[in-house]
Amino acid sequence: MNPPKKVQLLSPAGNLKKLKIALAYGADAVYGGVSHFSLRSRAAKEFRFEDFAEGVKYAHNLGKKVFVTINGFPFNSQLKLLESHIEKMASLKPDAFIVAAIGVLKLAQKIAPHIPIHLSTQANVLNVLDAQSYYEMGVKRIVAAREMSLKDAIEIKKHLPELELEIFVHGSMCFAFSGRCLISALQSGRMPNRGSCANDCRFDYEYFVRNVENDELIKFDGKEFYVKNPDNGAMMRLEETEGLGTHIFNSKDLNLSGHIHEILDSGVINALKIEGRTKSDYYAGITARAYRAAIDDYYKGEKREAFYAHELNTLKNRGFTSGYLISRPYEKNNTQNHLSAISEGSYQVNAEVLENGEWAICKHTIMQGEAKEIVLPFGQDVACGRSELGEIYEEDGKKMMRFDRICLENGKELTSIHSGNTNAFKLPLPLPAFSFLRQRQDS
Repeated sequence: MNPPKKVQLLSPAGNLKKLKIALAYGADAVYGGVSHFSLRSRAAKEFRFEDFAEGVKYAHNLGKKVFVTINGFPFNSQLKLLESHIEKMASLKPDAFIVAAIGVLKLAQKIAPHIPIHLSTQANVLNVLDAQSYYEMGVKRIVAAREMSLKDAIEIKKHLPELELEIFVHGSMCFAFSGRCLISALQSGRMPNRGSCANDCRFDYEYFVRNVENDELIKFDGKEFYVKNPDNGAMMRLEETEGLGTHIFNSKDLNLSGHIHEILDSGVINALKIEGRTKSDYYAGITARAYRAAIDDYYKGEKREAFYAHELNTLKNRGFTSGYLISRPYEKNNTQNHLSAISEGSYQVNAEVLENGEWAICKHTIMQGEAKEIVLPFGQDVACGRSELGEIYEEDGKKMMRFDRICLENGKELTSIHSGNTNAFKLPLPLPAFSFLRQRQDS
C-alpha cells in the first residue's frame, strides 16, 4: 500500500467571504452548498448561486478546490427540484459532489458523470464491507463517520488502496452517530438530517419529579441526581447549575490538532476536514491556519502542539475532546461538557480587515491609543511602520497595531469605536486582506 500524497486540508465555506478567508489561511479546498439539499441550510441561505459560482472560479484561480454538499435526504416531492439542482451545480464545474443517500448518488452520476462523488459522513461508513460497497458504486472518497477509529481506517485502506479517506479533525460533535439524531425533530420539529437541526442537545435542561397522585411536576432541587441502569448497575451523575440547568447531551468540540502526526504516520488518510459552515469568519481563518501549520510541520519533521492549542483555544468552544478516532468511546469519560453549551475563547476579535486591506470593520471596542494583536493569513507578514493614524510594531514576537486616530469612511473621527458601528475605519497602515485584530480576554 502506497501512502497518499500530501494530505489535503478541507475547510467549511458558509458564504463567499468565509470561502476566501479559509483559502487565504491555508485550506487546500473548501466545501459548501446553496440549498436545502445541503446539511447546513442556514449557511446555504447565505450562499446565493451567483456567489457560489464566483467562489468556484476564485478557488480554481488559486489552484484550489471546491466540493459541493448535496448531502441531505430528500422527500419524494423534492426529486424534480433535486434533479435541476444537481444540473445547476454541475454547470459550475466543482471538483466533487458530497452526497449521503444512495439514490442521490445514483442520480448525480446519471446527470453529471464527470463530477467525482465523495460520500458524506452522514452515510456512517465504519467498516470495510460498507466502504467496498460504495467504492463499487463509483465513490472516489469516503468521509468517514466520526465514530470510526484510526485502526479501522487502516483496515479499509488495506483492502481498498485506491479509495480516498477523509476524516473530521475539528468542530462540533453530534450526540448521536454523525447526524443520526431525532431529538431536534421531536422537540422542535426541525429535521437534523435535512439541514435544520435546532441543536437541542445543547439546551439547558432542568430536573423535575412527577407526583403520581395528581400528575403534578415538581422542580427537583437536590444537590446530586443520578440515573442507573438496572441491568448492569452503571450509574451516571447528572449535574445541574443553579439558575441554568444541566446539559445532559452536550458534547465537547472535536480537536485533533495534537494527534496530526499520529494520523499522518498511518499513511492512509487523504484529507483532514474542519466542521463549521455556520461558525464565524475568525473561526474559518484560525482553524485553517492552525491545521495548515500542523500539516506543514509534520512534513518538515517538526511539531508545535502548544502553538496549535493556543490558536484553537482563542476560538469560542464547548471544551475540546479528541473524539473517537484515537480512543474508543468507552475508553474515556471526558467527552461531555456538563456546564454550558458554549464558552468564550481566550481571545476577543476586535476587527476584520476588508479585502482591500486598507479598511476594517469593528467587531469589539477599540479605543484611541490602544494596541491590538494582528492575526495574518497563513504565510503572510507585515512590516513595522508608523503613520499619522497609528503604528505597527513588534512585541513579544507578535505584530501589534496601535490606533492614535480612529477615522471612519463617512469622514467622522472618533476616540473609540464599538461593534454597533458598521462604518469601516481606516487602518494606520495596510494589512493583508482578511487579517484580524484581537486581544486576550480577561480571565
